[in-house]
Amino acid sequence: MSAPLGWLKVLDLAWVVAGPLVGRSLADYGATVVRVESGKRIETARVMGPFPGGKPDVLRSGLYDNSNAGKLGLALDLASPDGQAVVRDLVGWADVVVESFAPGQMARWGLSYAALSAIKPGLIMLSTSLMGQSGPLSGVAGFGNIGAAMSGFQNIVGWPGAEPVGPFGPYTDYVAPRFSLLALLAALDHRRRTGEGAWLDVSQVEAGLQFLAPQIAETAATGRMAGAMGNRAEAMAPHGVFRAGDGEAGKRRWVALVARDDADWARLAALIGGEAQDAAFATLAGRKAEEDRLEAVVNAWTALLPPVEVEALVQSIGVPCHVVAGSREMLEDSQLVHSGHFQSLPHPLGGVSVFERSRYTLSETPGEVRRPAPVIGGDTDAVLADFLGYTPERIAALRRAGVLE
Repeated sequence: MSAPLGWLKVLDLAWVVAGPLVGRSLADYGATVVRVESGKRIETARVMGPFPGGKPDVLRSGLYDNSNAGKLGLALDLASPDGQAVVRDLVGWADVVVESFAPGQMARWGLSYAALSAIKPGLIMLSTSLMGQSGPLSGVAGFGNIGAAMSGFQNIVGWPGAEPVGPFGPYTDYVAPRFSLLALLAALDHRRRTGEGAWLDVSQVEAGLQFLAPQIAETAATGRMAGAMGNRAEAMAPHGVFRAGDGEAGKRRWVALVARDDADWARLAALIGGEAQDAAFATLAGRKAEEDRLEAVVNAWTALLPPVEVEALVQSIGVPCHVVAGSREMLEDSQLVHSGHFQSLPHPLGGVSVFERSRYTLSETPGEVRRPAPVIGGDTDAVLADFLGYTPERIAALRRAGVLE
């Protein structure tokens, strides 16, 4: 069957992660996505790596490649009137515009939704920002780590009594695109049925809040504020990350394991033996009452065994456990290898790009990455000529004027 979104045309004006991941998912299912950026102001994701061999190169960033695989690359100076005119022409071609500039920036360029929908009735524009397009905090700038702080994650991730650690990386940059994608697909369905376009306003902070619904509900009901718990959980014990492989010099690793209930713990205690079979640990209440001692008992056992052996033994008795994987272990993980999660394609400048496949598997129309992420402006001439009908002379004039940089 043909790609389900093979008919969709997307103008991607977003940058870093939260916006580009939306266009990336659409491209996986056949959409033609034109990614606009400018070499005059290097895209932040291009300087963040990781880079092949650890050598910084804005044209070889793994983060950029993973967020933009499958797209066409157009170099364009959006701050110039001529660049803005090209955007308006592209809007006439596109079905969807995705942007992640600071709220109000598109309007200052004369590219507001009202202006663009006048060019293309039925246009759908998705704007993603930290706090949304309006309101007293709409002007707050920052990345997903700021979004994680504002939505409450930084305060509850870490160790009790210590400084907050927060979730790894720009957390809401990876949460918001999932909400954005669903909203965009719903808007496309609405347009199919009614002919009406839409302007979608996605706040990263509000998207992040959805994952703290239990904590917010508890605070509303009891006044109790959630706090940092390390790796522990209120309704399960042990629930944590434990040392493994201490007997292998220089190879200390970790395993994550959890006893979901008393039956899980009974099997785990029988496997560990010794102090683990203390009757005081038989119930959740007992284990929570002496959680420090409980974890010390578990840790003393896991530390003496290679991590893969701990994983195999604990899984064999039906208790959840897994080695804490690093990047290499993820690439070699048997389940991820089976699902083909990681894919490589030749990079335009030589070597290969490694990136993740689609997060979703559709039985009859599976996603496919058809091309690596573009170098800056790698498809500029083709996009302007094939999609907009610009002549070689017009393209050359724009290039001489510095618009296509």
